[in-house]
Amino acid sequence: MATRRWLLLLFLAAGVLQPLAQPDSRGFISIDCGLAEEASYMDDTTTLAYVSDAGFTDAGTNYNISAEYLGFSRRGHNLRSFPDGVRNCYTLRSLVSGLKYLIRASFLYGNYDGLNRPPASFDLHIGVNFWKTVNMSTWGADQGNTATVEAIIVVPNDLLQVCLVNTGSGTPFISSLDLRPLKRTFYPQATAEQGLVMLARLNAAPVNKTVTIRYPDDPHDRLWYPWFDATIWAEISTTERVYGIGDDLFEVPWKVMQTAIVTRNASKNIWFGWESLDTEPRDDDPSRPGYVAILHFAELQLLNASNGDLRQFYINLNDELAYPTGFTPEHLISNAIYDTKPSRHSGYNFSINATANSTLPPILNAVEVYYVIPTTNLGTDSQDAPAAMAIKAKYGVRKNWMGDPCFPRTMAWDGLNCSYAAANPPRITSINLSSSGLNSDISSSFAHLKALQYLDLSNNNLTGSIPDALSQLPSLTVIDLSGNQLNGSIPSGLLKRIQDGSLDLRHGNNPNLCTDGNSCQLAAKKKSKLAIYVAVPVLVIMVIVSVALLVFFLRRRNQQPGSMKNRRAVKPQNEEAMSTSYGGDDDSLRLVENRRFTYEELERITHGFDQVLGQGGFGYVYDGFLEDGTQVAVKLRSHSSNQGVKEFLAEAQILTRIHHKNLVSMIGYCKDGEYMALVYEYMAQGTLREHIAGSGHNGGCLPWRQRLKNALESAQGLEYLHTGCNPPLIHRDVKATNILLNARLEAKIADFGLTKAFDYHNNTHLFTNTLAFTPGYVDPEYQATMQPTTKSDVYSFGVVLLELVTGKPAILSDPEPTSIVQWARQRLARGNMEGVVDARMQGGYDINGVWKVVEIALKCTAQGSAQRPTMADVVAQLQECVELEEGRAPSFHTGGSSGDENYNAYASAQSTDVSSNTAFETELRIPTLAADPGPTAR
Repeated sequence: MATRRWLLLLFLAAGVLQPLAQPDSRGFISIDCGLAEEASYMDDTTTLAYVSDAGFTDAGTNYNISAEYLGFSRRGHNLRSFPDGVRNCYTLRSLVSGLKYLIRASFLYGNYDGLNRPPASFDLHIGVNFWKTVNMSTWGADQGNTATVEAIIVVPNDLLQVCLVNTGSGTPFISSLDLRPLKRTFYPQATAEQGLVMLARLNAAPVNKTVTIRYPDDPHDRLWYPWFDATIWAEISTTERVYGIGDDLFEVPWKVMQTAIVTRNASKNIWFGWESLDTEPRDDDPSRPGYVAILHFAELQLLNASNGDLRQFYINLNDELAYPTGFTPEHLISNAIYDTKPSRHSGYNFSINATANSTLPPILNAVEVYYVIPTTNLGTDSQDAPAAMAIKAKYGVRKNWMGDPCFPRTMAWDGLNCSYAAANPPRITSINLSSSGLNSDISSSFAHLKALQYLDLSNNNLTGSIPDALSQLPSLTVIDLSGNQLNGSIPSGLLKRIQDGSLDLRHGNNPNLCTDGNSCQLAAKKKSKLAIYVAVPVLVIMVIVSVALLVFFLRRRNQQPGSMKNRRAVKPQNEEAMSTSYGGDDDSLRLVENRRFTYEELERITHGFDQVLGQGGFGYVYDGFLEDGTQVAVKLRSHSSNQGVKEFLAEAQILTRIHHKNLVSMIGYCKDGEYMALVYEYMAQGTLREHIAGSGHNGGCLPWRQRLKNALESAQGLEYLHTGCNPPLIHRDVKATNILLNARLEAKIADFGLTKAFDYHNNTHLFTNTLAFTPGYVDPEYQATMQPTTKSDVYSFGVVLLELVTGKPAILSDPEPTSIVQWARQRLARGNMEGVVDARMQGGYDINGVWKVVEIALKCTAQGSAQRPTMADVVAQLQECVELEEGRAPSFHTGGSSGDENYNAYASAQSTDVSSNTAFETELRIPTLAADPGPTAR
């Protein structure tokens, strides 16, 4: 880390001491999720009032945890679960735009559903920005399966939404949600472009080892977890108050600063550290996870300089100076040394060691560690979003109207279409609320949607008059109000729009509308002109329709099976049936809801197809950029491809109805004459096969922990296809080259051109007249029967697991072609695990975990499908392997000067709680590998 990035913060000023001011508690929002509506209570320890979440969300179901977990904090006794919908949100209002807030969410499973099976994981979003993946499976049942996550962000508006996103790995739930205002000057690393997610906030050597300091001792209600180890460090403390003076950017509670750890003599070092999942971090790449560390110091002893007393030390990060000179803390004054910008390393090792002149050992009072998340995604336009939320509130619209109306695109509200211009917020262009059971009058909020082009409110029970304000919407071209109970007349502003041809207003089947003679028409002179304007287009349309029908019937006649012109195009009767019935190309493409590109657009976004990312049976894959700068992959069908329209339509239709974090998503398609293409999300790190072989983007050996993580992610994607889709889907081409990695090295299944549906419920067998799969991955039972099942995918995935363990390809060519399955079984039969495991990993793994993965792989590749596990079983077993690997080393390591002590900084306070000596408020002390998108600890 560059030395110039570190600053010394000395809280000294020319003025008088200013004590810490307790902020107005009316700025606090404290929510007990799942509490009965209108219920509230006062927390015994903090005196903070907790209220029900009923006024913050309109989705989910309340539950109580099982009786054996009621010893946890009061806020964990109940929760709200969200079994329905992909995204469910809490809306926090009356905030101050541009102010910094601390947001904290806590989760205690407590076997609330009686299944004793917590969800593997789900995602949290702050507004339209990703916050964190909550991984419940890494927390033991004895702790009730708990987790707490916390972030510091700048809110862009006067409201904030916290959303739980179902990623296909279990039902999301939440126990409590807190929001605390902070001063604008606090935590300067948190800006409008980036937020801070807490990895650790540690109170060194507290007097009471079982208490987490928070409000009212910390007026901002931060949680300061106990951190100590008498076997490594000595402890010092004072009863005097420690002050922060001047422009205090952190305002650490004086009770935290009253205690500190010191080494047992001046020659020893204080050290601690953590690891990043990012194995190839670069300072110039802001997309990589970045970390911010804040070290707090105060001298607690009154030193006698005349006797030569001096406490001075260096601060090093990864054996380099983090602060350029020796540092001497001030007596009873809070000081902080901190990183002004996020740093990016594969691992972080801090050491604090005494200078040559120091007579006293180093000291440390408190530590904070955060990692950075980007907050640059643009939500729906600041005028459109409140209008849409007001419409939702007025009519009580449920559907999936949760979170931001337009962003992300995959979660846009049902019935809404939006425009997505580069560098500008999305705008709502179309609303379809037809047949939605709407009551009351037409909301005035529609008039605030200035980009609205199409509004369909037909077939509801709307009453009252039509508001003239709709005529002021400049882009509006169609309003459908038919089939309601509207009354009165059509406002003059709308009549003028109709007359000049800029608006199509449909208002039929409103019995009480336009009952007063000419109340829906302009003056007589204008009426005649209106008739002309209406009649002429109608006549033109009738002529066009007549010509189109004539052409249609002539083409149909020429395309009869007996016609010599088209006889070669007749479909053979024995051609393989598709998993989805298609009425024809155009009918099929109507099912594709994603963006449709023209060939010219593809040429433009790929810069003339100048950069090839890869090649497959369908054709070449090209690099491209959309208008808004989004990078995409464009798979263009080659004219020589053996995959035709059938595979193209199959993949396009499947990708529009499946959505999972471990499946590559489709952005759009092209069917422009002879040109066919699919446009996907860009997977920056290439294929899993490349990384196994060491030919990936970083060119290094993929570490075992990353291999295991990718195995679990791929398995979750396949499990979703098999169990989360109805009917289940068989991929039929699972292989390491069809597993892609994104910029965060997260694995996603790709290439669905051979995917087929299989109806378990009707025991419908799927026969094919062509064998799919790639050599080395073929299920022998499928090869013999031509009848693929989900167990065919299981077999292929077992081969991928063996590739991950061995580092070898599916078929070995030396000395003669041999399948990896046969090769591994021969060596394992002799107990030769060392001859199987990839030697490039140099023992960086838990051998028991590797054995378990190999056992899973061998079960998956059993000859008979009945002996193979389901993908759900594979996911569960791989999750156990991940836990084994994560348990191999502590999450946040600390120690003395020798550096060989390995100590879990959080272990000594695992049963700590502010109010009840439990773990509900302290589960963050063990950050988990799988849940963290950027930071990871060891």
